[in-house]
Amino acid sequence: MTTDFLSIDFLLKAFDLKDEKRAGWLLRGVTDPESVADHSWGTAMFCWLYAGQEQVDRDRAISMALVHDIAEAEMGDVATRAHPDEQTMSADEKRRREREAFGVVASLLPSPAARDELVSLWNEYEAAETVTARFVRDMNLCDMCAQALLYTSNRRSTSRLDEFFETSRPRLTTVTGKRLYREIEKRYRALR
Repeated sequence: MTTDFLSIDFLLKAFDLKDEKRAGWLLRGVTDPESVADHSWGTAMFCWLYAGQEQVDRDRAISMALVHDIAEAEMGDVATRAHPDEQTMSADEKRRREREAFGVVASLLPSPAARDELVSLWNEYEAAETVTARFVRDMNLCDMCAQALLYTSNRRSTSRLDEFFETSRPRLTTVTGKRLYREIEKRYRALR
């Protein structure tokens, strides 16, 4: 991918993720919750560590992890709830808004090659049809569960964080994701 110095507007917009607190943690009363950028970094770190176990392209997985929530720089974070009646918007409406927000953020890249790569990575992640995308989606969920484990172990939450495990468990699709999830959940349950 080639970049140029005119990508500063894109970077500044993407850097909004550093200040965008994760909505699910806020809803559960976590003290000083992580940002969306923190979560993207955590997902990328999971990809870096475990890509070989799923035999996926590590660099592509890390790149996908870094941009998977880029639309939230424009629209903010909308939490997925365990119970459908607690959703703040429908899944279809959330996808529509994310796609629209993604278009705004992607348009800030002046380089067609960079824009094409960003669109390719984001669309692949959203479609979840490739092995790499499914792996990154699982690492995304494992990062969230690991964060719940950390918040519970360091007492930054006065609430039980079971909901994060409940929403993750049925969505895992890879062998590595399921194995990591089981280990993280076991440690979480031992704390309670």
